[in-house]
Amino acid sequence: MTDRPRLVVVGDPAGRRVAFFQDALRAAGLPGARVVSWPDVLCGRARFTAGETVRLDSPGEDPEADRLLRGVDDPARVEGSGRWYARFTAAVAGLAQTVGDAGAALVDDPRELAVLFDKRLSHGRLRAAGVPVPESPTSGPAAPAVGGWADLRSLLDAAGLRRVFVKLAHGSSASGVLAVETNGAGRIQATTSVERGPDGRLFNSLRVRRYTGEREVAAIVDALAPDGLHVERWLPKATQDGRAADLRVVVIDGRATHAVVRTSRSPMTNLHLGGARGDLAAARAAIGSAGGRWEDALGVCERAAAAFPGTRCVGVDLLPATGWRRFAVGEVNAFGDLLPGLTGLPGGTAEGLDTYAAQVAAQFPEARTAPAVSPAVSPTKRTSTTGTSTT
Repeated sequence: MTDRPRLVVVGDPAGRRVAFFQDALRAAGLPGARVVSWPDVLCGRARFTAGETVRLDSPGEDPEADRLLRGVDDPARVEGSGRWYARFTAAVAGLAQTVGDAGAALVDDPRELAVLFDKRLSHGRLRAAGVPVPESPTSGPAAPAVGGWADLRSLLDAAGLRRVFVKLAHGSSASGVLAVETNGAGRIQATTSVERGPDGRLFNSLRVRRYTGEREVAAIVDALAPDGLHVERWLPKATQDGRAADLRVVVIDGRATHAVVRTSRSPMTNLHLGGARGDLAAARAAIGSAGGRWEDALGVCERAAAAFPGTRCVGVDLLPATGWRRFAVGEVNAFGDLLPGLTGLPGGTAEGLDTYAAQVAAQFPEARTAPAVSPAVSPTKRTSTTGTSTT
């Protein structure tokens, strides 16, 4: 190569994501990237030079960035995602201006992050593009805001919904997610990883628990509501070995390259909440036995990614309905590529490459391509409620 790229990655200098990306660059025979931390961006210290190519990665594993974005005293706290969103999108807009003024270039369109990190806006865009998503009374330009439990009850009654997911509009990694069930006659329960302290503050826990009774559930919803809520129908999922199953599918430059099945005994399939990677071959066989095609399932993910044409890599949460016959998109994750040890789909362009190596190969096709696989690691305790995606 005569013109070697001058790369910059904005992320956590000590985090796994940056390390995996640097490994992928080295495996491709490319120079390592200069690393700029999110605290430097948030405090106005980040500088760039002409000719640099800048990649944005998640601030989610950086405790200092989380403190600056959410303004809370404990990284395990649930609250603060609304403040996180406002500060993050403002910081990205400022960063884009700084990068442009310096004559550098961003890899992705920063304006799409504002949509990707708002579940209400994201679902509205997907629905407008004809991508199947769970029914939601909170997405769309005329959707009402949910100010608390009273508003939520009214929405559920008006829509005739009895089982819903209530999510922080700007949350990730199942932070603040409640799987709410009601029989319409006063009986209510919610399954969640939220732990409510004696003072009413909310914390993320690694243990999924169940709250019963309207008073308990209402208290949590009322505490979450100021940060903004997204509500969607709870779709009955397909199962694998008796466990609820969904898929995380990575789409790079419009093509589905990686897929992993996630299974759980709880409604949340995130690995840090007791979920486990399932059997992809068995899932493909189940789709075929139901009369479907694996290619069509991947096609749904590619259509979802196409709704965000300025973002080169997304992680799509694909929800298979009972029986593996139909699919809907739960979320499209801007930083949904943290899948250690997972190589590309057989026969695809990323076969033998992990998600980071596949992105490098797609961006720099003239570089030396060598198999690169990030080590499979056990999920660690989360230190942030937004900006990352834990599978």
